[in-house]
Parts: sequence; structure tokens; C-alpha cells
Amino acid sequence: MKARLSYIGAIAAVSLTCAPAAAADGFDKEACTFNGLPLYGDVQVVESFPDIKVQVVESFPDLSVEVVTSFPDDCGQWKFVESFPDVKIQYVESFPDIKIKMVTSFPGWP
Repeated sequence: MKARLSYIGAIAAVSLTCAPAAAADGFDKEACTFNGLPLYGDVQVVESFPDIKVQVVESFPDLSVEVVTSFPDDCGQWKFVESFPDVKIQYVESFPDIKIKMVTSFPGWP
């Protein structure tokens, strides 16, 4: 019985250490998402009840964001809209979910 419990414990430990790093902080770089929400597409800025809290920084961003007027299909390309967004964000000064840097080219992961 003791050997069986240690075997189960070893499997649990291996499962925890093999979990992808993206799951720990909510980022999925391959899918360009944060907690399952897209980090590209139509974005609406709201004052309350956001999907993601965002802080704009100049250094050490999680994501580089380029504002576009059409076809926000690539990672980090945002088109600001007033209705029917893919994701709602709120700008904050502290305790953000993600930190972004606004760029004019090369959006995506820094």
C-alpha cells in the first residue's frame, strides 16, 4: 500500500512539474491569448467589468500592441471599437493582468 501511494505521489509531482509555463501566468503565446481571451482583434475600452486589466509601459512589456484600423488578425494588433468587441480592457496604473507597450510596427511578443 505504501509503495502504491508513493507511486501516485511521484506521478502527481511529475504532472505538476511538466505543466506548461504559459498556464501559470495565463499566457498562451502560440494562440496569442491571455486566460483564453484573444490578444488581437476588436478591443473595447471600458471603465468597469473588463476582461483584462492593462497597464501601458515603456519597458519590459508582456505584449507589444499596434493599433490598426482594419483586419486586426495578427498577435498584438488591436482595433478599438465601441461595440461588439472580442475583448474588453480597462487601463490601470497598478495591479494589471498584462503590461503592454504601444508600437507602430512589430506587434506581438517582445
